[in-house]
Amino acid sequence: MTVNEILSQLSELGNDDTKKILIKHGAKEPFFGVKVADLKTIQKKTKKNHELSLELYETGNSDAMYLAGMIADEKKITKEQLQDWIEKAYWYYLSEFAVSNVCAETEFGFDLALEWINSNKENIAAAGWSTISSIISVKPSNEIDLQIIADLLDRAKNNIKTAEGRIKYTMNGFTIAVGTFIESLSDKAIETSKTFGKVEVDFNGTSCKVPNANEYINKVKSKGNIGKKRKKVRS
Repeated sequence: MTVNEILSQLSELGNDDTKKILIKHGAKEPFFGVKVADLKTIQKKTKKNHELSLELYETGNSDAMYLAGMIADEKKITKEQLQDWIEKAYWYYLSEFAVSNVCAETEFGFDLALEWINSNKENIAAAGWSTISSIISVKPSNEIDLQIIADLLDRAKNNIKTAEGRIKYTMNGFTIAVGTFIESLSDKAIETSKTFGKVEVDFNGTSCKVPNANEYINKVKSKGNIGKKRKKVRS
């Protein structure tokens, strides 16, 4: 499939109601308002396709950019290309999902995510926290630098209350991920979540909510599922 053929399909799959919802969340023209479930129908046809993913992302169309993240080849995409992607990811569906999910699957994802966390741009820093969360959800804990993760927990504890909205949200998500997927740091994550309690984020009038990290981790703990990893980041 070519970029033009895909854009034509995206136009047909677009939904006005979905578009209105996504605009409230931060999406901007040009885009059609295609549901992720519908994007997966195109993903099944294209499979992983490095060159096509780069072309789709360059269109600037949010639907195409998100699809690019779904079909990107983590073994071929470079650090420089991902850096370009994250700088062009203007809203959180792109930065915290489409781009960060690809980054999490690359061999350099952990190091790049640490660089992003230190960015002074909200969307890039949030993408860093999101990427680390995805990595620890799938990677064996004995292959992760747990001291870095512990230090990041302390950083979240000390900065979450004054952080910008999306950084605050992803710091909370990172705490949940640590408590859920890294057994040796689960208690530390629970204690961290207690210090900042319920996190408040302005979602621009949408119905989105911030999960209570302490309640979430303890619920997973009560089911005996602490430390159980996911099979992969992208489906």
